[in-house]
Amino acid sequence: MAKLQLEQFLPYRLNRIAGAVSQEFRSVYGPHHDLTIPEWRVLATLGQFEAMSAKAIGLHSAMHKTKVSRAVRALEERRWLRRRSSEEDRREEILTLTTLGQKAYQEIVPKALAFERRLLDELGPKAERLLEALERLEIIVKAR
Repeated sequence: MAKLQLEQFLPYRLNRIAGAVSQEFRSVYGPHHDLTIPEWRVLATLGQFEAMSAKAIGLHSAMHKTKVSRAVRALEERRWLRRRSSEEDRREEILTLTTLGQKAYQEIVPKALAFERRLLDELGPKAERLLEALERLEIIVKAR
């Protein structure tokens, strides 16, 4: 039987890289805004889409509903987001950023884009091929 070399196994490598990039990216929004990774993802999703249910945020950001729920509660306690009842389904709440939440989002986005640019610049001419491969992988594993 062949042995699996875990450090060369693609799913393992992708997971390790994703975790490492996510942790390094936390240095962009964590120290100044004291956000956890799930809180950042909720903030970023609402910043992008403006209004969304917690369930939709979880689907979009690939987070479990308990992580989304905790992040929503934490952002609400900071007065960075508000809830309102959905007009289509009274059991569902629609979340939006408050002025404070929008301000934090607007402060973080340029830093986030600069972080991404730095990574892509470090990859040099290979960056485009990597982005194409990631897009293809997303299609293969139905992550899109």
